[in-house]
Amino acid sequence: MKKYFLAFSSVLLFLAAIQTQALAQFNFPLFGLKGGVNFSTLYAEDVENTKMIGGFNIGFFSKLPVSDFIAIQPEFYYTTKGGEATYKNAFLDGTASFKTDYVELPILLILNVTENLNLQVGPYLSYLLSGKVKNVSSNSYFDFEDNIDTEDFNRFEGGVAVGAGLDLGALGVGIRYNHGLTKVGKEKTFMGYKYTFPNASNGVINVYASFALTGGN
Repeated sequence: MKKYFLAFSSVLLFLAAIQTQALAQFNFPLFGLKGGVNFSTLYAEDVENTKMIGGFNIGFFSKLPVSDFIAIQPEFYYTTKGGEATYKNAFLDGTASFKTDYVELPILLILNVTENLNLQVGPYLSYLLSGKVKNVSSNSYFDFEDNIDTEDFNRFEGGVAVGAGLDLGALGVGIRYNHGLTKVGKEKTFMGYKYTFPNASNGVINVYASFALTGGN
């Protein structure tokens, strides 16, 4: 998965670098609202099977022009993540559904390929607000619902986002993939054995719409 992610990022940057026609002209900072739907999952080496779950994100964005075709776009929003995973290891044998809530701050490089089309890439940092797990299998050593709560998850998550968007005046639409580079669960010790549960990172596809409240040319 990481190989495809890095390849996709490289393609986006290459396309932006060779594009020389129909560059968008934007000279003033923008500020507005954005939100959309999430399709999230968990990536881990010791997982038999994973499924996506639905969610949403909502918040603010600002687009700060650097040149005629490059801008920096910081965002701040509330987002849901998680996934359904089947684990099999020394202590866990079953299926669990994880749901986590974060506030997230991406700092994106926006590359305008044409007047309307843009490409996006950059890091993000998230802070966990809440986390819970639902036990969806009776075949497990632990009662997930009673023994795992927000304190069992890492509070901070870092990752990389890549995507593409369309600017249609004050309205924008797009799709983005966020790939977590840190583990969702904390490392713990049980009877001298160290484990991380969930030993996984977040992966989120979000489809969004944005609306600029101020700025523009």
